[in-house]
Amino acid sequence: MFKKLFFALTVLATSSSWTWAQQASSDYPTKPIRIVAPSAAGGGFDLVARVLGSKLSEQMGQQFVVENRSGGGTLAGTQVIAKAPADGYHLIVGGLSNMALNAGLYKNPGYEPLTDFIPLRIVVSHSYTLVGRKDLPFNNMKDMLTYAKVNPGKLNFGTSGPGTGQFILASLIKGMGNVDIQLVPYKGAQPVYMDLLGGRVDLFFDNTTTTRTYLESNQLKAFAVSSRQRAPDGPQIPTLMETGAMDLEMETWFGLFAPAKTPPAIVDKLRAEIDKAMQSADVRKKLQQGSGRIVQMNNAETEAMMKSEAAKWPRLLKNAGIAQE
Repeated sequence: MFKKLFFALTVLATSSSWTWAQQASSDYPTKPIRIVAPSAAGGGFDLVARVLGSKLSEQMGQQFVVENRSGGGTLAGTQVIAKAPADGYHLIVGGLSNMALNAGLYKNPGYEPLTDFIPLRIVVSHSYTLVGRKDLPFNNMKDMLTYAKVNPGKLNFGTSGPGTGQFILASLIKGMGNVDIQLVPYKGAQPVYMDLLGGRVDLFFDNTTTTRTYLESNQLKAFAVSSRQRAPDGPQIPTLMETGAMDLEMETWFGLFAPAKTPPAIVDKLRAEIDKAMQSADVRKKLQQGSGRIVQMNNAETEAMMKSEAAKWPRLLKNAGIAQE
């Protein structure tokens, strides 16, 4: 008798939970949704959070509130959402840094990108452009590497610190090119440009959009772009692979992610709303910022990309001699 009663209560509880989940999913959202940008205000994570958050608020009738959670590179904010309730009210902007690079940079990042998160949509990708002082005695990648080998320790790269695309690309060129180049850490990109223009630093790999101002004003010169294809607003700049100096490509991509156990109905609803938002010309323009590439992929393509990136970058970082912290 007790076994039958226990079984009946279990079935009732399971049925009630399922009914509640279905009801919650159909009513979603009924309160504001938090989007964590795992960085300080400004930059790619913040931009994606605010542009998508604004449009989704308009479409879904609830506020998408952006919360900047910096610290430990992108670790702090990402860890917060990995442990947050999987109810659709806690989202994070995921990108190359927190969803692929951190696994190769840290022994214990505190989360697993492929099992702790669901990629809702990847929406935009940006390349980096390698720029340098106008008076450097070389004008292409091959000559730069040759110069670095003949003059060990003489060239330096400005970087925005470990975990950033600027740092990773500079480290990869140093490791893959087998050259002795000094990496100089800065707190943000702006101080690097001040020292580039002042002749105190030689080279900098930065977001392609940001470099445009300095290239168009002829204050700096460009050596290569990190993407597989040339940037649409800088077609004269070769890709790293086109230079023949090294077989390397890197784009920093961004999208929205939810905790892994978020109900499927809510995941589907968010994906549909993001797809709708991305049809807006204004949203696309704001995300592109001149040189960005809008990304359009279905669920299977997105998951395949995530698996590929999560496997590729830790291996590349290890092969380049970048030690985990």
